[in-house]
Amino acid sequence: MTLTIDEMATFCKRKGLVYPNSELYGGLAGVFDYGPLGAELKRNLMREWWRFFVQQREDIAGIDGAILAHPKVWVASGHVQNFTDPMLECPKCGEKQRADHFIETATGKSADGLSRKELAAMAKELRCPRCSSPWKELGAFNMMFATHVGPVRDDASVAYLRPETAQLMFADFRLVAENARLKLPFGIAQMGKAFRNEIAPRNFLFRCREFEQMEIEYFIHPKQLMECPYVGEVEKLRMLVYSAEMQKSQRDASEMSLGDAVTQGTIKTPWHAYWLGKTFEWFTALGANAAKFRIRQHLPEELSHYALDTWDLEYAFPFGWKELQGIANRGDYDLKQHMEFSGKDLSLFDEASKERVIPHVVAEPSLGVDRSFLVFLYDAYDDDKKRGNVVLHLHPRLAPVQCAVFPLLSNRPELVEKARTVHLLLREEFSSVFDRAGSIGRRYARQDEQGTPWCVTVDFDSLQNDDVTIRDRDSTEQKRVPVARLAETVRALVRGKPFSGL
Repeated sequence: MTLTIDEMATFCKRKGLVYPNSELYGGLAGVFDYGPLGAELKRNLMREWWRFFVQQREDIAGIDGAILAHPKVWVASGHVQNFTDPMLECPKCGEKQRADHFIETATGKSADGLSRKELAAMAKELRCPRCSSPWKELGAFNMMFATHVGPVRDDASVAYLRPETAQLMFADFRLVAENARLKLPFGIAQMGKAFRNEIAPRNFLFRCREFEQMEIEYFIHPKQLMECPYVGEVEKLRMLVYSAEMQKSQRDASEMSLGDAVTQGTIKTPWHAYWLGKTFEWFTALGANAAKFRIRQHLPEELSHYALDTWDLEYAFPFGWKELQGIANRGDYDLKQHMEFSGKDLSLFDEASKERVIPHVVAEPSLGVDRSFLVFLYDAYDDDKKRGNVVLHLHPRLAPVQCAVFPLLSNRPELVEKARTVHLLLREEFSSVFDRAGSIGRRYARQDEQGTPWCVTVDFDSLQNDDVTIRDRDSTEQKRVPVARLAETVRALVRGKPFSGL
């Protein structure tokens, strides 16, 4: 059984994964707090992304840009003028709804790619859900959170909480390229908080007002936009592809290899195929279900003001196919804008071509942390009727707790002492907890529900032989392992060694 998004929210609250923000005072819509288990899972997720996309590559350097920036950053980027959502407002009761989301809910039809004119026409046929009055004319709502810097609150002190993590990668572009000694093509990566004043946040963690992104801006020589030396790494990957032409002609998405999608011109640049494929690889290597992913091209009317082409990596949530990651071809829009508004030269000297160039961003992989968190939870969740409890089949590198150590009997001091010694040994390298509350069966169930891959039990034989029983979460298989080899064994399991091969 697949959980609804509301049922998933209830499960997350019960297990200490995610809480409604400030629930003590009635909560704040679109804002959530990560509990003890959720904070660990989220940190592990972000660490794995950084390791895969930054630390294991020579062509990407990372930064940690500030949340606040000079307001001209957001004028240059176009956010002050263009970062808006279509809004419906009721003239009678004041109800406000994001137009495309309300139309999707009211009609059951997708509103992806609809123009403002089309949204306005559809809205005329609908009524306010609170008082049944006709809506006002379609309006626009800027999602930027404004604040003030300094003691004086006037127009000159206005600043914004960043609505995306991208812009400081452009503003710091020259410094990063010089300090990290990067040569084209190269990328700059960042993870961190972003803020959007959503008209109607919904679907739990999927659409929030405060969220986190994991983002890369990848810079290419303007004369080498079709030359991706890495595309061979992903060309054999098969994915469900949903092009703009398929959407316009109301055809179903089609499975094809990324190599064929590029050769046939469905995906216009090999760079897009490459980054879509690498993110798909990252998800599936950490246990996500490959069958629940597809890539969808933005319709022309959907494209952001700066984008030449955009593809989304989407996931089949219980509430439909939804975006996890947007990969936009931004061209040289951002660097040129910041050059114009700052008066500073952001071109680079390319040693290979012996010329100064303004690099293009042909791909901008921008992935939501919170949405990725949901993906891994949905694909890990298993209401195991045979065991009689939920099992979270989380990848060991994502699991909030990797090992749980139990004394067989909690009222025998010699077992408790030995179990604590084993726990402290594991804790030096792995996330480990010590648990002596309840029966062994109840302790196993408790760890299953929070996704702990391995449970280690100290029994009376352990006192004689200096070994323990290790139980595998997924198979429930158990094996005896000497304490002297326990850390080595867990290390091998984390790296992917099958439990049956111990």
